[in-house]
Amino acid sequence: MTKEIAANDSASIAEERRLTDSSRRTSNWKRWGPYLSERQWGTVREDYSADQQPWGYFPHDHARSRVYRWGEDGLLGICDRQCRLCFAPAFWNGNDPILKERLYGVPGPEGNHGEDVKELYYYLDSTPTHSYMQALYKYPQARFPYEDLADTNKQRGRLDPEYELMDTGVLNENAYFDCFVTYAKSDDNDILIEMRVFNRGVKTAPLVVLPQLWYRNTWSWGKLQEDTDVKPEMRAVGPNQVACSHKTLGDFLFQYEVVGELKQDAAPETIFTDNETNPVRHPGLTPASKYYKDAFHEYVVHAKKSAVNPKRIGTKCAAVIKTDIEPNKSVVVRLRLTQCDLKVTKRLDLGDGFSSVLQQRQEEADAFYAMRIPSNLDAEETNIARQAYAGLLWTKQFYHYVVERWIEGDPNFPALPASRETGRNSEWPHLFNRDVISMPDKWEYPWYAAWDLAFHMVPMARLDMNFAKNQMILFLREWYMHPNGQIPAYEWALSDVNPPVHAWACWEIYQMSGPLGGRDKEFLQRVFLKLMLNFTWWVNRKDVRGQNLFSGGFLGLDNIGVFDRNKPLPGGAILDQADGTSWMAFFCGYMLQIALELAGDSQAYGDMASKFFEHYVGIAAAMNTLHGTGLWDEEDGFYYDHIYQDGEHTALRVRSLVGLLPLCTAVVMHEEVISSLPGFQRRLNWFLENKPEMACHMTYLERSGDSDTTTGMRLLAIPSVDRFRSLLRYMLDEKEFLSEYGIRSMSAIHGPHPFVFDYDGGTERVSYIPGESDSYFFGGNSNWRGPIWFPMNYLLIQSLRTYYLYYGDSFKVECPTGSGNEMTLQEVAQELERRLISLFQRGGDNKVPCHGECDKYASTEHWQDLPLFYEYFHGDNGKGLGASHQTGWTALVATMLEHQSLCKIKEAHADS
Repeated sequence: MTKEIAANDSASIAEERRLTDSSRRTSNWKRWGPYLSERQWGTVREDYSADQQPWGYFPHDHARSRVYRWGEDGLLGICDRQCRLCFAPAFWNGNDPILKERLYGVPGPEGNHGEDVKELYYYLDSTPTHSYMQALYKYPQARFPYEDLADTNKQRGRLDPEYELMDTGVLNENAYFDCFVTYAKSDDNDILIEMRVFNRGVKTAPLVVLPQLWYRNTWSWGKLQEDTDVKPEMRAVGPNQVACSHKTLGDFLFQYEVVGELKQDAAPETIFTDNETNPVRHPGLTPASKYYKDAFHEYVVHAKKSAVNPKRIGTKCAAVIKTDIEPNKSVVVRLRLTQCDLKVTKRLDLGDGFSSVLQQRQEEADAFYAMRIPSNLDAEETNIARQAYAGLLWTKQFYHYVVERWIEGDPNFPALPASRETGRNSEWPHLFNRDVISMPDKWEYPWYAAWDLAFHMVPMARLDMNFAKNQMILFLREWYMHPNGQIPAYEWALSDVNPPVHAWACWEIYQMSGPLGGRDKEFLQRVFLKLMLNFTWWVNRKDVRGQNLFSGGFLGLDNIGVFDRNKPLPGGAILDQADGTSWMAFFCGYMLQIALELAGDSQAYGDMASKFFEHYVGIAAAMNTLHGTGLWDEEDGFYYDHIYQDGEHTALRVRSLVGLLPLCTAVVMHEEVISSLPGFQRRLNWFLENKPEMACHMTYLERSGDSDTTTGMRLLAIPSVDRFRSLLRYMLDEKEFLSEYGIRSMSAIHGPHPFVFDYDGGTERVSYIPGESDSYFFGGNSNWRGPIWFPMNYLLIQSLRTYYLYYGDSFKVECPTGSGNEMTLQEVAQELERRLISLFQRGGDNKVPCHGECDKYASTEHWQDLPLFYEYFHGDNGKGLGASHQTGWTALVATMLEHQSLCKIKEAHADS
């Protein structure tokens, strides 16, 4: 074996070894990561107001000078897994009124489409252990247009587009800096950091680079479990060196050097302050120091030398590096944070060894992804997958929220209003969150969303199986799950009802956990028992009349319905939800599959399989036959929500994902599995023989196997085959749901033909809205009345593959409807994936649909190959909308690319 081959082989397994060691806890490679939030201000957990208005209580303007209670934030930074010691870069272009040390955006009340980050940043790379990470921030050289962005967005209405940084003209002539930050670990407590800043403009431009290191304030409150009786400390110990001591984290040495020319007579200096609230800006609070959190703003921007501690000690420090960068040139700052014995004076390597580690970790990252991303994808597809995975990994965050303590307040601070005891989240006093969690988007949604997380973990399992399993288990633990069985939704309203997708995600992860016969059944057993509690909560709380018709609220699909489905209807009416009922069948189906998988080891699971089978059939019967036709509309051939009042049912004839969700409920059971479980088989046969009116919701099919054997399969599904075809006709109709970029959340037919409903003296109107919402209905910035959403598209595609497993090549449908082009269900699934992937691919005009009409991404150097993984996408043109870094569920594009790769391989085999 040559040295080159050996080196490549070593690189290919290096990250695998680190993952294994981390899962076995023989090393601590995940101790440090991108766990620092990008927005702690404006969050519920930092809100101690009487009116429960987080955006107003802790605005962006306070963030630089006021201490956070539950976390920290920074610009593309890192921290340890308990957020004790934090690092993040900061910059000053000489024109801004404040340092650029965190991302700016308009809060919900200011944005014409809700909260919206107004910065340009990109996650470029990360390994699962964060042994290597890279990100990019684009910083204007002119004054950052804070006021323009805020004022113009306030003036715009819901029918206007959002006003973005690109629209302000501040980036004209490429007058900006490309700020790359790269992290590489030499070992699990030795982090190398390279900050490389390029001037992309045509003129030499000044820039102050400020790498910042600080301790989260855990000493001021008087009640935190993690409080320490010893306040941490940073102190200068040598040229460009800082010693850092923390009682529980240990001792670290931090040092830096500059590669490149600086301003004349502007040697780097290290400045210190304390992470304490500035009482001048925020009266009523007495800090434990006279040096405050915003000292570096005062020192750099206003040249106030007295703002920093002349003794060069504190709980926050920064290097101040002043430079002029010529056009197309760069400046490089190298930093190193290393756990070591501070009693031993040492100089850490920032030279050749530093460069060698960066190069080695990058090669190992490339090797890791070479085994994860299929080799038959082209360069553009590979880049999409790599950056989708990078975003998924970068959006991990330390999340801390202890409801009981948050409601009570802290001994060292003023008493809080009594209204908090019955206000937001007061019914969750048991909730104790202090973990690294996968976030939807670390700026717009820097708090977990339970159903988002389930989708995150499907692509995550491809990268880090142990993390994926542990995240699913975490939300079922007793300090997360409510004693009544509800899973917490998100901090804005923990009691909101998210779609029950946890069982599905656990099953998906289990199937990826190893080869058949070697999968992690212990994981499946752990989650199944807790999921039983959640299922029981649904049955007891959300089936109001005990008829297997469920009303779960908005179920994540915020404004998809006619009414606010989270609020009671006038006159005591009840809303029977086609999606709520379908979600429960979906939940039931996956619990059935889990129970069947575990039944071979215990009869108890076989009994549970019988329970979930019968419950599934009961839900299917209610959907199709209760009170005649259930929630099915025979005239339209579609499922609708119904209002039930005074014994009468009224269909709300809005064609939306609500009526397509029954497609996602299919379950295929193999006869050999059934026959291996005699107890379950007997109960199944008895049920089919004695309840023929319900047995119609299961069909049986014999298929020839690979070796001329005949195998039997049973299909459980809400729609009959005729109703299945009817739903597909709508779904694949380009005048209805099928967009060039995937399945719309609402039929485009409601554009020219809105649904109008007169009820209780008022008129409700639902129209197809392909982009941003046109009203403040439900508030926020999301819209389910037309755009394309990745999670729902993914489930629909997966369901088509389930149906294909049952029906095979003999079942074909027109795709698109009316085209005369017949496809198998597998081909339809592949076509839908192709359309979704194309959101991130260049078209004939070189433009990428997710970037809309922005020319920079199409034609300007240093802007190409930077996809953004948005929350949702315009139903007609594919433009990205909502949160711009929701690489949680939109990272599913990487999973879709893998599916496409397998299809290419199968097609190649078929052709040969």
